[in-house]
Amino acid sequence: MKSKLRWVPIGVLAAAVMSVAVGAAGGEPREVLGKAVRICLECIGIG
Repeated sequence: MKSKLRWVPIGVLAAAVMSVAVGAAGGEPREVLGKAVRICLECIGIG
């Protein structure tokens, strides 16, 4: 039983890495950065 539980964190980590890779390949970092810039500009009253 202990050996099965050892693989759970590895599986979760692998799923997380794959999710990040798919998001990065789809252009998500650029979109998130653009939204962050717009929010910051609105907060200081420029945007």
